[in-house]
Amino acid sequence: MNFKEQILQGIPSQLPEKKIYDTKVSHAPVRKDILTKEEKKLALRNALRYFPEAWHEELAAEFFEELKTYGRIYMHRFRPDYDMYARPVAEYPYQSLHAACIMLMIQNNLDPAIAQHPHELITYGGNGGVFQNWAQYLLTMQYLARMTDEQTLNMYSGHPQGLFPSSSAAPRVVVTNGMMIPNYSSPDDLEKYSALGVTQYGQMTAGSYMYIGPQGIVHGTTITLMNAFRKKLDATQSPAGRIFLTAGLGGMSGAQPKAGNISGCITVCAEINATAARKRHEQGWVDELLEDLDGLVARIKTAQAVKETVSLAYIGNIVDVWEGFDEAGIFVEIGSDQTSLHNPWSGGYYPVGLSYEESNVMMAAEPEHFKAQVQASLIRHAAAVNRHTSKGTYFFDYGNAFLLECSRAGADVMATNGIDFKYPSYVEDILGPMCFDYGFGPFRWVCASGNPEDLKITDQLACEVMQEIKEKAPAEIQQQLQDNIVWIKEAAANKLVVGSQARILYADAEGRAKIALRFNEAVNSGRLTAPVVLGRDHHDVSGTDSPFRETSNIYDGSRFTADMAIHNVIGDSFRGATWVSIHNGGGVGWGEVINGGFGMVLDGTEAAAGKLKSMLFFDVNNGIARRSWARNKEARFAITREMERTPTLNITMPHLVNDNLLDRLL
Repeated sequence: MNFKEQILQGIPSQLPEKKIYDTKVSHAPVRKDILTKEEKKLALRNALRYFPEAWHEELAAEFFEELKTYGRIYMHRFRPDYDMYARPVAEYPYQSLHAACIMLMIQNNLDPAIAQHPHELITYGGNGGVFQNWAQYLLTMQYLARMTDEQTLNMYSGHPQGLFPSSSAAPRVVVTNGMMIPNYSSPDDLEKYSALGVTQYGQMTAGSYMYIGPQGIVHGTTITLMNAFRKKLDATQSPAGRIFLTAGLGGMSGAQPKAGNISGCITVCAEINATAARKRHEQGWVDELLEDLDGLVARIKTAQAVKETVSLAYIGNIVDVWEGFDEAGIFVEIGSDQTSLHNPWSGGYYPVGLSYEESNVMMAAEPEHFKAQVQASLIRHAAAVNRHTSKGTYFFDYGNAFLLECSRAGADVMATNGIDFKYPSYVEDILGPMCFDYGFGPFRWVCASGNPEDLKITDQLACEVMQEIKEKAPAEIQQQLQDNIVWIKEAAANKLVVGSQARILYADAEGRAKIALRFNEAVNSGRLTAPVVLGRDHHDVSGTDSPFRETSNIYDGSRFTADMAIHNVIGDSFRGATWVSIHNGGGVGWGEVINGGFGMVLDGTEAAAGKLKSMLFFDVNNGIARRSWARNKEARFAITREMERTPTLNITMPHLVNDNLLDRLL
């Protein structure tokens, strides 16, 4: 059968041959054996319900072997034989063009050039899944191919519940991932219910089909890093010859070296997984690979002497680098960490003193001993960071739960009040007050044609819009606009595209709507040859409630509430989103965050023009209003300005209280 026929058949009518395990592909770590005997029976019963009874005897034994070997049932036998990548939208079978765009985005998330563990349907973060198993993928693609614009597909943690009668104004797909009863959201609950096949960790843009490869975070990392250097250096100083030291070269963290090069510094990024490091090197995201610490020290000194802009990947443990640089007297200007500490016991963090292979065995065979090793490593890690910060290093938590897990391990990371961390979150210090509170966040788009020329046109259109806005913009947002104008002008030269023809920039509600409208007009006129898919990272102004990251600069006590994310996804759904998603978990971990996202197809119609204006306006201003109510100065400025421009917007504003009054009272 050809590609379209395979999509339309869904679960094959004939049982396919068993797949050979491909050792050339990066595979997910083995999950710990957590189910009882009866629960294992239930997991098998749950998996077999996708298939006719005649296949059960053969598949039961095979699925049980997967459960014993990997801790999950992935149904590898049903992985398609065709290549997995984002095809031009016209190559998909469809009745709804919008549904075809969603198929394109799903395949992009599973493209081996993008996905961290593609055969386990994991896009990034060690456990950020698009689906739980391959049967879910096959059924979902079949549903999307058959869907009309009068139907909506419900997705329950990777499981396609089915097509329901709907309307053309409703979302085509509604996605939920990991939405647990609150008392069942511990790390072990994630392991248990994932092994049972009834939930999954969708991360942020993995389970919502909006991941665009490392580019998605390159921009945010670039903005963060440039502003970190601005905080640390005076106006006469440059990042040239100064060190940014961090860890992680996976799906998200792999963007760090590229961001360092764009920022003009020396980047050192440690990665324990040699395969991941080499993949980023082959893709051009990191300049050089080094496996010897002494050689790394010598290379750093050479780079510093000539103020070289270079990114260096050290294949080894980050703790060794922090300690080695301390002993060698190498001053680190900016420090952070982007290992997947939201997932510390299942491959998100590898302890110092153990090899990558030893850790992968221990985390499954001796989980409690592995946990102890991780916590001991975090104590040592934090101690090394502390020695550097005492010399003047600016260290920030990158929202990956580094400080949170360090504190739980007993590391010295707490402030003197015993409540706060001694180091800020990057959102507290940088992205919150400088971007999110003003409404600037990661707006992204994908050219469904797959044509690089279409992407080039969208870059030009976006740049024109931002330059037009900048001419009349207030001083408070001039820097944000200028940074993004520079970014979009240099985007093509920086070779950011991996997988789909996609782009990202930071824009506010005004910028997003005007750029999107310009795209829609270009689709209508034929200047763009196919629709454009809009989206954003969930890491944004209003999509996510995350007390240790996105909402860490909310200081009115509400940062542990999740009303904003829920309102965001519901509000987007009836204002025109093509699909919406809401997840438990994300960059800082299961049970630690609720995050929501959307996708919107711009097909050149008047209906799309109306939807984009309504939905993008709400998607941003919902978050600014919440931040304003928390008394954030920048957000109060932004929402007041928006109310002056939009008479139908009426937001409850806070009255400020004199602290002296409260001090006298208490």
